[in-house]
Amino acid sequence: MTKDQLIEEAIKMREKAYVPYSKFPVGAALVTKSGKVYTGCNIENAAFPVTCCAERVAIFKAIADGEVVFSEMAVAAETKRPVPPCGSCRQVMSEFFDPKMRIHLTNLEYEIKTVSVEDLLPFSFQPEDLLSD
Repeated sequence: MTKDQLIEEAIKMREKAYVPYSKFPVGAALVTKSGKVYTGCNIENAAFPVTCCAERVAIFKAIADGEVVFSEMAVAAETKRPVPPCGSCRQVMSEFFDPKMRIHLTNLEYEIKTVSVEDLLPFSFQPEDLLSD
């Protein structure tokens, strides 16, 4: 799948977002190393802390399906600049994605910013930080 196709998948997923409160639909598309594509959209709840972002929906769907090795992701929203992921999504990305993996961020004007996971969250908290000797 090309970067442009991946971005189109993310843009299409925005239409499925459940955003009655923020009115801010976001779509995401994630490609595994095997070539399978997982998509996600943000899903809100009146109890705001239990809302889930598009990026995490796509990641969790893939993991629930047994996929754990990923190649790239696209995230799309109607923003002035390419949409940046929130802190929670960055933390989840840092745990499940290779630090060098590319994340394509875009808006509906197709302004694209491609960054690595480590660009998004340098010096991230990692599973090995939980281990003690």
